[in-house]
Amino acid sequence: MNTKTLLAGIENGNFDTVLSSLYGADQLSMQRARYAKAVSEYIANYGEAEEVNVFTVAGRSEISGNHTDHNHGCVIAASINLDIIAVAAKNGENIIRIKSEGFPEDVIDITDETIDEAKFFTSGAIISGVCKGFSNNGFAIGGYNAYTTSSVLKGSGLSSSAAFEDMVGNILNYFFNDGAIDNAEIAKISQFAENKYFGKPCGLMDQVACAVGGFVAIDFADPTKPVIEKMDFDLTSHGYSLCIVSTGGNHADLNEDYASVPAEMKAAASHFGKPVLREVALEDLIAAIPALREEHGDRAILRAFHFINENKRVKAQTEALRRGDLEAFFDGVLASGNSSFEYLQNVYTTKNVSEQGLSLALALAQYYLADKGGAWRVHGGGFAGTTQAYVRNEDVEGYRALMDGAFGEGACIVLRVRGIGAGKVI
Repeated sequence: MNTKTLLAGIENGNFDTVLSSLYGADQLSMQRARYAKAVSEYIANYGEAEEVNVFTVAGRSEISGNHTDHNHGCVIAASINLDIIAVAAKNGENIIRIKSEGFPEDVIDITDETIDEAKFFTSGAIISGVCKGFSNNGFAIGGYNAYTTSSVLKGSGLSSSAAFEDMVGNILNYFFNDGAIDNAEIAKISQFAENKYFGKPCGLMDQVACAVGGFVAIDFADPTKPVIEKMDFDLTSHGYSLCIVSTGGNHADLNEDYASVPAEMKAAASHFGKPVLREVALEDLIAAIPALREEHGDRAILRAFHFINENKRVKAQTEALRRGDLEAFFDGVLASGNSSFEYLQNVYTTKNVSEQGLSLALALAQYYLADKGGAWRVHGGGFAGTTQAYVRNEDVEGYRALMDGAFGEGACIVLRVRGIGAGKVI
């Protein structure tokens, strides 16, 4: 449909059913306004279009498997109802133009496959990399104009960058490949783009979780061919919301903290002649403790303990979700959080022990939820940033008020897990 018809349809409620399924009925009015504004911004940037579509890619939340993927472990992640949307139309050129809200327009020649280190860490490099990834896999590419806007908050651990990467491929999929490419394949292409063209050696969890939808279990035993399982589990129908609390911690000078986790895990694995801990058994780790203490120190051993047990935990939680056993799943969430605090030790940095926002948020979660059910844990990389909690819907407002009171208005983000990752909305 053309842009005028699309805009009128949104404003008249013609697409309320699909918007409610993505965001919830309580968000309908806000999403109508958001979609209408996006169409208007498309028109302002690119003019009227005779054939235009709207696309979505979800943000994601790590569910279990804290710092396991980089040692070829298992993770669970989920798509959430914060997303990036794009209003787009083919332009008949070999050019992709993307204007993202709040950022300069990217204009990329899709025939230029050059990897340019001068463009590392730019959104334009991502677009070029995704196009190259499509071509490498025998998929069609072409030019389009797109306006995007995102509700996935940067720095929240909800993967705004992965959602953008998947969106570039999502539009190519529907415009030039009849929507036939599996979303997991688009995620792998996004990882290729980030690794080779963007210059960041990321894993695959974020891209998969954003693209596939719902709860997703991923086994990275062979990281070139991860085993991906989408699970049919509806958290909302069980009466729970997923709450993320941003503690406002200072992320400066944390690179060393983040890098130390995979480095120490791999150092422990190297004692056994293995590149990663996935190939080391707990019994062998325990037997080697005297030598490991001498070679790598106690923290490396504790982090190895975390990895091996966390990997088992993810498998148990995956099975719990398969059978709909929420109590067993929550037991795993709490155990994962405790292990991250005690063994992985990524809840605060030792460089500034007076700042422990994550520790405080976890203490408040325990205080509020201990007799109400649910579960809580550190979320994502740790050291600063966010915590995660599963809160009964009737307890959400009290939980939000507690966390906002401690960390500032808007610190608590209330989310739904949605079953659709990347797709075409209209």
